[in-house]
Amino acid sequence: MPRKTPNEDRNSPVRRCILTGERADQRLLIRLALGPDGQVAPDIHGKAPGRGAWIGVPAEELEAARAKGKLTGLLKRAFKVSELSVSDDIVTRIRDGLEKATLDRLGLEARASNLLSGAEKVDAAARGGAVELLLHASDASDDGAAKRDQSWRVGLEEEGSGKKGMRLPVDRDRLSAALGRANSVHVAITDAKAAERVKHHLERWLYFIGCSNARGDAKADRRAQTAPDGN
Repeated sequence: MPRKTPNEDRNSPVRRCILTGERADQRLLIRLALGPDGQVAPDIHGKAPGRGAWIGVPAEELEAARAKGKLTGLLKRAFKVSELSVSDDIVTRIRDGLEKATLDRLGLEARASNLLSGAEKVDAAARGGAVELLLHASDASDDGAAKRDQSWRVGLEEEGSGKKGMRLPVDRDRLSAALGRANSVHVAITDAKAAERVKHHLERWLYFIGCSNARGDAKADRRAQTAPDGN
């Protein structure tokens, strides 16, 4: 599951993934909604009216469950109906929805002046300790990303930690279009709350498309929080 954020347990209801049976905070899962026509559709923002069922597995697992008919059977049980329809492209629709939600969020933060783009601006903010989240386009050079990462570690006084920015699954053209800024290759989020909003969407997206170990990270976080103090 994607990583938890501070105060998540207090503010987010707990839901159960219908495929794994695991329980997690609602904001970490993806909701499927049943329409009045019996069609099941992704509800990326979790706000559609009516009944909903929750999933917390990557795209590959979800597609396997759909192809075998397992997803349809579990949804019928969850919605307590005898008939419903799950489209063959539901996994693609979820993937596209998660991508759009993430890029839309980045665009909103750009318009709210909560992020910077451009190597020099990102480096200056990073070295000054003003960067909460660092992102790189998928086609950013390894050298360029490494330089921005190093600046970030210096600003955080975490040199030697290996801390790196996150690679986005979109190239500079897609990222630039989302931000409304030309040639955006590296992006720095400078507001803590904005960084959490972006991470919420980005980590769900990365986990779903198989680019993240967010589920393992979240479990490790929970173990760390509940482990007795060794001192």
